[in-house]
Amino acid sequence: MRYRYYTCDVFTNSRFGGNPLAVLPAAAGLTTEAMQNIAREFNFSETTFVLEPEQGHTRRVRIFTPAREVPFAGHPNVGTAFVLAKIGDIEVGTPAIFEEKAGLVPVDVRSQDDSIWCELKTPQSIEIGKAAPVELVAQCLSLDPAEILIDKHPPQEVSAGLPFLVVELRDESALAKAVADTTRIQQLHESGIAADILVYVARRDSSELEVRMFAPLDGVPEDPATGSANCALVGMLTQNRSLDDGEYQWQIRQGDHMGRPSHLFARTQVSKGQLDGIWIGGTCVMVCEGTIECG
Repeated sequence: MRYRYYTCDVFTNSRFGGNPLAVLPAAAGLTTEAMQNIAREFNFSETTFVLEPEQGHTRRVRIFTPAREVPFAGHPNVGTAFVLAKIGDIEVGTPAIFEEKAGLVPVDVRSQDDSIWCELKTPQSIEIGKAAPVELVAQCLSLDPAEILIDKHPPQEVSAGLPFLVVELRDESALAKAVADTTRIQQLHESGIAADILVYVARRDSSELEVRMFAPLDGVPEDPATGSANCALVGMLTQNRSLDDGEYQWQIRQGDHMGRPSHLFARTQVSKGQLDGIWIGGTCVMVCEGTIECG
């Protein structure tokens, strides 16, 4: 059968920036094996397959990296909502709710200037997992252990629907020279710690972040924009502060070291001293469309 697909660049307003995504907006009839094969063929960090809902919401969405299916991810939700709005399958100005393995993912879809702005809310609050040994994490990143900061938190597993190891680095020089060592990352994975690693540097009053994300075991040597990882990051940063009620906001840059600059806008809400929600959003641009043969 022949299936229509669209590709877009997510978390950017410039074509060939941001994080590319392939979307199949009418994927009924595809098996899990076929979806995995198509994701491997596109070889983007993720490809999404849109299906009719099972729980009465907007759509059901399945997300695949080149290596495996994942229960939730950030840029695939933002990009899928954008594509469905652009082709008229959902209405701009009407929130969408996607059914995914991690739970329900609400996505606000609205016009902003000449663009479509899409912002998701994570399906889960954050979960804090294991801390990782600094020496091993440094080896995973080809860095000196002194370039990893631990005064705010150790290298820490955090999940807002998908687990990442979150690591704060000393400065932008360390961020720039980080290189993923797949052998060491495999050792990290075998020790039972999340092997997708988000590294970051905080600027100014810590509301401006520059990040990189490495996931070689998922077939993604480096990702130019990772919504789910940044959701985990800002959720953890929120919980690590005084938790005064109100909204906290971050501007996040990613992808500069890959030549695909990305801009993500994250926010959290604290109510009655508790983290009450995590959101991340941005704009996208359409790149191409076509059909793919399967079967």
